[in-house]
Amino acid sequence: MTDSITNSDDDQDDQFEHHSVVADPGQAVLRIDKFLFDRLPDTSRSKIAIAAKNGSIIVNGEKVKSNYKVKPHDKISIVLPYPKREFKLIPENIPLNIVYEDDAVMVINKPANFVVHPGHGNFAGTLVHALVYHFENLPKNKTNENSFPGLVHRIDKDTTGLLLIAKTDDALSKMAAHFFNRTIDRHYLAIVWGDVEENNGTIEGHIGRSINDRKRMAVFPDGSHGKHAITHYEVLERLGYVTLIRCKLDTGRTHQIRVHMAHIGHPIFGDPRYGGNRIVKGTTFSKYRQFIDNCFAILPRQALHAKTLGFEHPVTGEIVKFESELPEDMELVLEKWRTYTKYTSIEP
Repeated sequence: MTDSITNSDDDQDDQFEHHSVVADPGQAVLRIDKFLFDRLPDTSRSKIAIAAKNGSIIVNGEKVKSNYKVKPHDKISIVLPYPKREFKLIPENIPLNIVYEDDAVMVINKPANFVVHPGHGNFAGTLVHALVYHFENLPKNKTNENSFPGLVHRIDKDTTGLLLIAKTDDALSKMAAHFFNRTIDRHYLAIVWGDVEENNGTIEGHIGRSINDRKRMAVFPDGSHGKHAITHYEVLERLGYVTLIRCKLDTGRTHQIRVHMAHIGHPIFGDPRYGGNRIVKGTTFSKYRQFIDNCFAILPRQALHAKTLGFEHPVTGEIVKFESELPEDMELVLEKWRTYTKYTSIEP
């Protein structure tokens, strides 16, 4: 954004807001440098420290230092003396697989290798660029300056499946509230490594940016870092060294299913970020290694698909539900595993 923020301590010099964050109602008291390190994945600790030293971190209208303790509902801004670089949303004629559409909402079936919105390293070719080409005057979330037109939620670049888009301000406001209140019904299918012990289970643990690797998320069971997250899972099919599961989300954290399943020792098959793109379970036989390599060639991504999306329609109030078929790459890998387990003795 380019709205200027006047700072009385700097002789009324214009400052431009580059980041804006509002602490959650349940936010634990935490040093602001640690808080921002978790929230801003492309920012290092040293940059945060420099920003604080230069008076660029503003909380509730006042400058703060690195040791300031963030509290619930704090309004935090990082301001700099130059305008923020804007992502230019140049419309692009990218085909969309529209499952449902009316005047208020639409549901899109997103393929793999398709980034949802612009960001660092993805300045073109995203779903949002396609949306602004196909549809005019899509709404933005007025409570989040970093939002993108029409987006109610998002899924990862290489996760396939259903995504909800709002076409009016009223629809966006209502659907955002449903997501916040956890009244959206979302189910994912995933192939995970290992024979998941329980038929049903719940994984609960705060998810935040990894302390050691900024590109990864991590689980913090003691709640010292990140945000509260809950994932429910159900075993659908056991295939020896892998398991097909269905997951239901109570929260919507970055990489939630991927990091939660890795946390309990069952990373998603093929997931390069959380250790699923190597042999986690199985034998040492060369034929088995070749079998796995063939599976990875068919499915060069995490085996995760957003299959079901249900919600209360923002206009009619009716409960609507949509489902999408498993993509071909996941279906082919499942068939290979079914054949493998049928003709091979699986070691315990």
